[in-house]
Amino acid sequence: MTSLLEQLSEDARVVVLSSDMHRRAPTEGVELDNLDGARGYSAWRAYGQSKMANLLFAKQLARRFSGTRRTANAVHPGVIVTNLQRHQAPIVAAAMSLISPLALKSVPQGAATQVHVTVSPSLAGVSGQYFSHCNVAEPRADANDARLAERLWDVSEQVVARLPA
Repeated sequence: MTSLLEQLSEDARVVVLSSDMHRRAPTEGVELDNLDGARGYSAWRAYGQSKMANLLFAKQLARRFSGTRRTANAVHPGVIVTNLQRHQAPIVAAAMSLISPLALKSVPQGAATQVHVTVSPSLAGVSGQYFSHCNVAEPRADANDARLAERLWDVSEQVVARLPA
């Protein structure tokens, strides 16, 4: 996983897609002993945990980039019209299709924050932040837990090391 980091340019910007759904992660932030869901699984909780993990990854990567011109940030694209509704109960999917023109972002609108964080000259030195609606936003408190982020990084490296080459 980290061998890819060596390929980055000196002023690279890594933008990680997270979501405000990171707030739905388990109380401990990430269940490091249940990453595969074998000890209990809930779709929304797992989705929230995956978005929390992305946020923690971006913050840990930003710490590893400290002292360089490289940056790492996480973004929340907003609630976008996608096919995620296909997995919802029919009544929820129907309600979403009714409100989506009024309340949900289009795909280009959802991409705006990611593009902004990637190319805006004003953000060239900004790292370790969480963005929503093209602005720095405050994530859940434990998303700033450096110890949890480091533990998740270590566990991720162990998982990746076990994968076949």
